[in-house]
Amino acid sequence: MALSQDEIRSAAERLDRAEKTRTQIRQLSLDHPGITIADAYAIQKAWVEMKVMAGRIVKGHKIGLTSKAMQSALNIDEPDSGILLDDMFFADGGLVPTDRFIATRIEAELAFIMKQRLAGPNCTMFDVLNATDFVVPALEILDTRVERVDPQTKATRRIFDTIADNAANAGIVLGGRPIRPLDADLRWIGALCYRNGQLEETGLAAGVLNHPATSVAWLANKIAANGLALEAGQVVLAGSFIRPIETCKGDTIQADYGPYGSVSCYFA
Repeated sequence: MALSQDEIRSAAERLDRAEKTRTQIRQLSLDHPGITIADAYAIQKAWVEMKVMAGRIVKGHKIGLTSKAMQSALNIDEPDSGILLDDMFFADGGLVPTDRFIATRIEAELAFIMKQRLAGPNCTMFDVLNATDFVVPALEILDTRVERVDPQTKATRRIFDTIADNAANAGIVLGGRPIRPLDADLRWIGALCYRNGQLEETGLAAGVLNHPATSVAWLANKIAANGLALEAGQVVLAGSFIRPIETCKGDTIQADYGPYGSVSCYFA
């Protein structure tokens, strides 16, 4: 790791302040050119610990950058992950307060509700399917506490910035019809995503590492190195299979999952 504990703590405090004041900070990768993936996760961990100390409760995990196209664009060869907290969950068909966020985008994905503890290493998609209670259609609300483009250098955000920023996670909406993991070929579950009644994006869950359960297995193996596991009752967002849809105040977003129902929210 290239950053000191003081630098990690300082970066976490800056992200926390950015979220609370709705003011983006300069890219951490510009302030710390030698930053590593391990540093980025250490910053994320320090920030989540600050939130937990303030009363938040860990409710699960999110996995991002699961498509080959996104990984190639960022010059990485694996996904990233973040933490879901209790104040990130919004009701299906409910209101999302835009004044809480900076610049929201939304993605469609499948959420895995864990039935039992799942620990790596050597976890496979079959282990994931056995350990999952339900799979549920979901929307993920993204926000960025870090500038996407630096005003001076025009440099774009890098993977280190996204990971430190809790993988850009801000909210989650669960809806549709919960399904048992073996009752459908999860690869072929698709979504039609509408903004204000207009179709914006479509996609199939196979876009998530060929099978969304493979994504969850990757996470279980990744966090095992830190002595962590996916716990019973936790929600795991497996990764988006559409491009992010930009949203603003007044937008209604609906994802139609066909026979598996729909999930929606309104940005109030």
